[in-house]
Amino acid sequence: MKAIRLKHVFSATATVVLLGLATSALAQFIWLDEKGVKQYSDMPPPASVPSKRILKTPGQSLARGAGSQEAGNDPADAAATDAKAAPAAPPTIAEQDAAYQKRKAELAEKNKKAAQEAKQASDKAENCARARANQRTLDSGTRIAQTDANGQRSYMNDDQRAKQNADNRAVLNDCQ
Repeated sequence: MKAIRLKHVFSATATVVLLGLATSALAQFIWLDEKGVKQYSDMPPPASVPSKRILKTPGQSLARGAGSQEAGNDPADAAATDAKAAPAAPPTIAEQDAAYQKRKAELAEKNKKAAQEAKQASDKAENCARARANQRTLDSGTRIAQTDANGQRSYMNDDQRAKQNADNRAVLNDCQ
């Protein structure tokens, strides 16, 4: 009989201790950080967290802190507050993959465009170098031989030389 009574006393004591531990778990703060993620702590949130993002403080129920119906509020307002406070759902694997593929395609396009621009710049630099060499030849005053369609060699006359000089200078103006 005494063993049964001692067993009841022990059970009651254990229950009281467990309830005490459970109430200490209620002494927590819950708030949403700047990314919308719930944060749990036994310390108050940082001062930078606005009060509307604090969902629960010790002695306050989670439902009340999350925007449930309080005195003077109607259920529609409470639902709107819950919708604002709830963070967006994390993206699915398919959405993450689609975003990755989009970034990958954008990077490939950017690299292709950069390579094309580099090739154009290289070609322009090469053409400018040829035009400068041609201009030095035209400015030297030496006779310049040309080969016609029949393979016959002829020399540039002064009119041809002046036209070639004007054309070459137009090309060199684009090089600067």
